Amino acid sequence: MSEELIDYASWGERFFATAVTAERVLAGVNVLSGRQIDVGPLGVGPGRIAKVTARGTIGTATGQRVGSSPVSFHVDLPVTLQFSIDLGMDKQNFDADITVPLVITAHGRSDLAIALEVTPPEADQVVVRLKAQGLRASLMNKAANVEGELRRFIAKYVAKELDKPYVRDATVINVGAAIEKAAAGLGPREESPMADELTDDLPAAMEAELEHTAQLLIDSSEDTE
Repeated sequence: MSEELIDYASWGERFFATAVTAERVLAGVNVLSGRQIDVGPLGVGPGRIAKVTARGTIGTATGQRVGSSPVSFHVDLPVTLQFSIDLGMDKQNFDADITVPLVITAHGRSDLAIALEVTPPEADQVVVRLKAQGLRASLMNKAANVEGELRRFIAKYVAKELDKPYVRDATVINVGAAIEKAAAGLGPREESPMADELTDDLPAAMEAELEHTAQLLIDSSEDTE
């Protein structure tokens, strides 16, 4: 551990970089992990005649730091979907692996909190890997522009989720509260049964010790007479 003294600005910069790690950023984003997607029927294609029904799950995000001024991260949020297109007389099934790219920037606040700003992607930035089950489904995929509709839907869905209170709370690192908690630990401890026992025993122990010391003094005095 270095005991080198540095100026406030350098200390703050180092502290910020230490507090805002990729692990903490991913922990904030991963409050979305496991969230279920249940949508449909969604009209797609010419005239919105075809109807898409989708069921899926948001996976665990991965990412890394990509900038230092400001401190920023690139995060990929995976989504898996199973869905079908219903034309009324015919239904085709699809599977999709989707990657939602997020840009996360850390900002310092006046209350000593660190706020993580999450920028959701535009629809054309969402990556869709679509697997159609059968030749007819593959042709229908092109005709109905399923991939484009999925990109728009996922981008809109993620942006909506990111704006919810539970996500906003998860993307704030409350440094001030952590400092207060740490400082409180330096003060007197709360009373405990052990502390009470020690307090009760202390006067008796002191009394016995004083009595013993007094007796030694008396005996010493008698020996010198």
